[in-house]
Amino acid sequence: MTKFSGLLLAFAGMVAASGQVVAESSDSKIVIKNKSAWAIHQLFLSPTDEREWGEDQLGKHTVNTGDSFTLTGVPCRAYDVRLVDEDGDECIVEDVGICATSNTWVIDDEDLVGCQAATQDD
Repeated sequence: MTKFSGLLLAFAGMVAASGQVVAESSDSKIVIKNKSAWAIHQLFLSPTDEREWGEDQLGKHTVNTGDSFTLTGVPCRAYDVRLVDEDGDECIVEDVGICATSNTWVIDDEDLVGCQAATQDD
């Protein structure tokens, strides 16, 4: 799995900015806002200490340009995150700490293109 520092910092900053850190056993809620030019078709989470991706968190949903999607019940821990867009391009961000009652991830063109390039280089 590869890391794109800009998107990772954005994710980490959003978690820290929420200011609502809760006990480790609590679940988190994540709002994903797609401000990129590409629809997001899949989103996978994997605890950083595991090698397998979990189920597609979007299920049958697609996060189109300008749309949002809310994940709920995400256990509090560190994850690797994998996004797949409408062209099948992947973006992988490692070691994203999720431990707050509410996080918002805003994904824009610069984040997605840069992360995809970093993912393809490795």
